[in-house]
Amino acid sequence: MTKRFEAGDRVAWNSHGGEAVGEVVRRITSDGEVAGRMVRASADDPQYLVRSEKSGGEAVHRPEALRRR
Repeated sequence: MTKRFEAGDRVAWNSHGGEAVGEVVRRITSDGEVAGRMVRASADDPQYLVRSEKSGGEAVHRPEALRRR
């Protein structure tokens, strides 16, 4: 079963500098440009827009890359 996150959930993920921590901004369920890149997503294969606590930057991740904090 795929992990499901909601807006506001605190999550962590691996980044170039180690572990990053932030918050889920929203669940993405359709194709489109998000955070400056094209994202392929669907209701069955969602991705998540997350915001880093440290930098404030936003990125898109698949659910398997995220861990609850």
